Amino acid sequence: MNIYTKNGDGGMTSLIHASNIPKSDCRIELVGTLDELNSHIGLIKSEIGRQDIIERLTNIQNHLMTVMAGIADPHNMKYRLKPEETEELEEEIDRLVSLYDQKKGFAFVLPGGNPLSAKIDVARTVARRGERKLSTVSIKYGSDANAKKYLNRLADYLYALARYMDKVFVDRKEDGQLQNAAKESTRMADEDHGGRSVPETMRRAEAVQQQAAPEKPEGSSGGRFKEMAGNLMENINDAVVQEVLKRVAGPMRINLSSAKKLIERIEDESRRRGLKSVIAVCGPDGNPIAVHVMDDAFLVSFDVAMKKAYTSVAVKMSTKELSVLAQPGGTFYGVDKMDNGKIVIFGGGVPLTIDGRIIGGLGISGGTGEEDHSLAEYGASILREVL
Repeated sequence: MNIYTKNGDGGMTSLIHASNIPKSDCRIELVGTLDELNSHIGLIKSEIGRQDIIERLTNIQNHLMTVMAGIADPHNMKYRLKPEETEELEEEIDRLVSLYDQKKGFAFVLPGGNPLSAKIDVARTVARRGERKLSTVSIKYGSDANAKKYLNRLADYLYALARYMDKVFVDRKEDGQLQNAAKESTRMADEDHGGRSVPETMRRAEAVQQQAAPEKPEGSSGGRFKEMAGNLMENINDAVVQEVLKRVAGPMRINLSSAKKLIERIEDESRRRGLKSVIAVCGPDGNPIAVHVMDDAFLVSFDVAMKKAYTSVAVKMSTKELSVLAQPGGTFYGVDKMDNGKIVIFGGGVPLTIDGRIIGGLGISGGTGEEDHSLAEYGASILREVL
């Protein structure tokens, strides 16, 4: 069985609900940064020699895996962190800070007080980078608010842990134990691993990995998360299978009932992202079916959302794709001047399709073009759930 698949040789990868994504995409950059952070934390675990800290770092690694899975499958509620997980970090930060005296220069330090604290400081800077990249992803695609708080506190925790290890190093030096520090760390690690069971979180993580083990390894970041989600298929019962079979043919056009359900789901997601949107759904002929205006949405957004929905079915592509083709020299240059101004060329409109057949159009207006397009893509991704 080969580890490599060659699927990513062309510089493209995929996520759970999106394919052909360039590896330079901000979501892939974020997943890679969190993977890097996870590896740094693993290195710290292997050297720190304290079982209580090892268990906490293992919990952190599992939480990072949850955040990574949430980037790959952003609408799966299983991949959301809880507020209590951030609160636990805050409690541990307060405890660590109480163990060293910040007045002695620990509040602002140059990294490198000792090898272990230096490695923790490296992990801290990677955590900060991950936090910045999550902010970028949040603007374009939305993100879990608890994940933002967690990454922020995680960097603070790693700072406090590094300063605590600086204090441990200084104390040992003052007690004349510096030469035996490495041996003591190894002995403590051996005793802890020999006398204590693997943390429950570790066992759960291993169980998930065994259940999700694929027959063929995936070569991309998206592939790894598809492996994690694959075990969910085992729980599909006969009733669900029959329901899927009934929908294979799919409807010829979206109806009012389905449009209202779709709008309701999109409104919830828009509110989660902090947007005040107008959501419009039209039929495959471009005629409106339903329009919903959230509180405090821009007045102009009503007309724009309608035009985005119409445009998506008129040109059979998203308005974001059209905007590229409508640039000077492009195939559709000047298209926005046609059809009595009903065509728009900025993001937020997508055709609604079932098995390659357009059954309607979706238009969203209220944020930036990127934000509207991301929200419209979300709506398209849950279409089957509301039909």
